[in-house]
Amino acid sequence: MEIKMPELSLRLKKLRQERGVTQKDLAQLLEKTERHYQDIEAGKINVPALTLIKLADYFSVSLDYLVGRTDKR
Repeated sequence: MEIKMPELSLRLKKLRQERGVTQKDLAQLLEKTERHYQDIEAGKINVPALTLIKLADYFSVSLDYLVGRTDKR
């Protein structure tokens, strides 16, 4: 099954906005630059599995939800 990176981008942005955190906040969480996080959210970067896990844990959602394989959080 192909992972839909645009779905990841949309869900990251939505989750970030729901939580009321900035791209800079998430960049700090991931120990990356703000620009790097912006590229993740824009779908320009293939995100490593460990980073996806960290984001899913932070937002309390499943990996499948985060990458668009299910609509169940």
